[in-house]
Amino acid sequence: MLSDHPIFTWKSKSTQNKEAIEYEKWAFPYGEEQRKRLEALLGELFPKADLPSLLISFLTCKEIYEGVFDKEGSEEAAASYMINEVGKYKMVLRKKEMPMYIAIVLADERVDGSFWYQSADEIRAKAQQLEALRIDKKAIKK
Repeated sequence: MLSDHPIFTWKSKSTQNKEAIEYEKWAFPYGEEQRKRLEALLGELFPKADLPSLLISFLTCKEIYEGVFDKEGSEEAAASYMINEVGKYKMVLRKKEMPMYIAIVLADERVDGSFWYQSADEIRAKAQQLEALRIDKKAIKK
């Protein structure tokens, strides 16, 4: 929408700042240290990608996942839905990357004030498990 673009906003500067602070608290509830550790992890998992794109993809996946989880009711059901309906999100998330981003979101959900994230290898292994949830629609049609 035009109102979502900063040039065409009808919100006051203070409202925009308040919303940005609220979003930052949602995205990184433990603050800047959590953000730094997540950025380092994203860089390790996607070494050739630029950080702003990685953050956009991660935060989009996190937001979608929360909505789907509320609807589906379990981690596995939500992950399966997202992996199999990835076409709906293809403007931001690539099909082959969806399991990895879901694995990162799941790891991020488990973070607390200690800022402990799973290792990149553990997240890759979880992404492989999630990939197994993908339904081969071509095989079903036969």
